[in-house]
Amino acid sequence: MSKRIYLSVFWVILGGVLAALELTQQIEEFWGSMGFALVVVGLLQIVRLVRYQRNADYREKMDVESGDERNRFLANKAWAWAGYWLVLICAVGTIVFKLLGREDLMMFSSGVVCLMLVLYWVCYTVLKRKY
Repeated sequence: MSKRIYLSVFWVILGGVLAALELTQQIEEFWGSMGFALVVVGLLQIVRLVRYQRNADYREKMDVESGDERNRFLANKAWAWAGYWLVLICAVGTIVFKLLGREDLMMFSSGVVCLMLVLYWVCYTVLKRKY
């Protein structure tokens, strides 16, 4: 657990450095925004981890949720649905972007579809051998 807190503190520090560099206009706004996001996420994780350590009821609830078979099934099913929808949305996007003459976005959408199909095939092949 302490490794997670140290990692969260690291994210807060890194985010603070990026935000400070952006405020002094030494880096682009993108990196500064990323820094602010890292600070927020790191602080939220620290709060969650401290609450987990200090509150026995919360700890038990989180342990049950993370170890519960039903929750793992639902999480896996949600990832599968998200993958299906991503492929369908990008496939439709490919056609729409082509019709709108946006070749750059069309190539990006079709690249995402190809990447997802290749990843699916690799994962399926590995899992088929494993199970």
